[in-house]
Amino acid sequence: MNRLTTSGAGYDLARFPENPRDPFQAWDAADEYLLRHLEGIDGAEPVALSGRLVIVGDRWGALSTALAEHRPAQITDSYLAQRATTANLERNGADPEAVRLLSARETPPDRIDVLLVRVPKSLALLEDQLHRLAPAVHAGTVVIGTGMVKEIHTSTLKLFERIIGPTRTSLAVKKARLIHCTPDPSLARTPSPWPYRYELPGDVGTVAGRTVINHAGIFCAERLDIGTRFFLKHLPVRSGPDRVVDLGCGNGVLGLAAALANPDAELTFVDESYQALASAEATFRANTGADAEARFVVADGLTGAEPAGADLVLCNPPFHSHQATTDATARNMFHGARTALRQGGELWVVGNRHLAYHTQLRRIFGNCTTVAGDPKFVVLRAVKR
Repeated sequence: MNRLTTSGAGYDLARFPENPRDPFQAWDAADEYLLRHLEGIDGAEPVALSGRLVIVGDRWGALSTALAEHRPAQITDSYLAQRATTANLERNGADPEAVRLLSARETPPDRIDVLLVRVPKSLALLEDQLHRLAPAVHAGTVVIGTGMVKEIHTSTLKLFERIIGPTRTSLAVKKARLIHCTPDPSLARTPSPWPYRYELPGDVGTVAGRTVINHAGIFCAERLDIGTRFFLKHLPVRSGPDRVVDLGCGNGVLGLAAALANPDAELTFVDESYQALASAEATFRANTGADAEARFVVADGLTGAEPAGADLVLCNPPFHSHQATTDATARNMFHGARTALRQGGELWVVGNRHLAYHTQLRRIFGNCTTVAGDPKFVVLRAVKR
C-alpha cells in the first residue's frame, strides 16, 4: 500500500487483489498530473467539477477515490479496477456508494459535464469508449485525458479529434501528459466500428474456419494471437461430461474448441474483462447450436469458485498488467486453478518459453509435464494429485 498526496488530502491506495509484495503502486504520474491540474496547481484555473463527472479507465480507483466527494460515475472494462475502487474508498473512509461503478458494456450517463479519460493501453478500446460517450458530451463539457508519454501517440490524439473535437496536449511532467479536448457538437456522430469479426485459419483443429467476434480492447482483437494458435493444435482430446474452464478466456476460442470437440462438456468462461466476456459469449453463440449452454463469469480468476468443481482448466495467462510486465496474474490463476480442480483434474497452460511457467507449476502442483513446444511457446500440463 502507498499514499497518494494531493494539496488537500492524502489517500492510502492499493491495487486489487492487495499483495504486500507487489512492487507496483495503485497510481502513477499521469493520475497525479491530472489531479494537480484539476486543482489549478499547474498554473491553470481550477476545473469546476459541478454537474455530472465521469471518469473513464481509472485503473485502480485512485482518481475515483480522490474525487469521490463529487460523486462521479466510473466506467471501466476491468472487474479488478472496480474491486480496487471499492476497497480504496472503504480504506479511506469514503462512502462506498459515492462512486457509481459502470462496466464498459453498460449504457453510459446520458449527459456528461466533466469527462476524465485515463488513456488505455488499447487504442481500439479508447475508440469504442469515445464513440459510446460522444452523444452525452455537449459544447460546455470539460474533456481531459491523461496518460504516460509512452501511452499517448498521434493516433491517440486523432481519435479524440475525430470523435469529440479539437485536441491538444500539455507539456510533459514526470513523463506524463494531459490531453485537452474541446467538444464540437457539429461533428457527425457515427457508431463504434466494434465488434470486429474474422474467420479462424484452417490449421487450428475443431475451430478451423469458425467466426470469432471480438469487442474492443481484448488481446489481439483483429487476429488470432500466435500463442493461442499454437495451443489450439495441442489441446487435450477428451470425452464425457467434463467440467471445463476457459480461464482468462479473452474471446473464448479455447473454450469453444473444447465444446466443439466434446459436446458433453460443461463449459465455463472466466475473465476479469467485461469486453472479453462479451466477446466469448458472442463467439460461443455464433458457433454452437441453439441448445448449447455455457457459463460466462466476470471474476478475479477462479477466486471464489467452487473447490474441486472442475475437471479441466485451459489457460493462456497474460503477463502484462497495463504497461507493467509481471507474472503475478499467472501465479494467481495457477493457484486458483489448483483449488478449483478435482483430484486428478488437469491444468493446461500455454506461455512464452522464457516465462518459465513450469517452475511455478511444479511449485504449486508438485508436477508439470511439457506437452508440446517450439522455439517461442510451450504447452504445459499439471495434474492435481
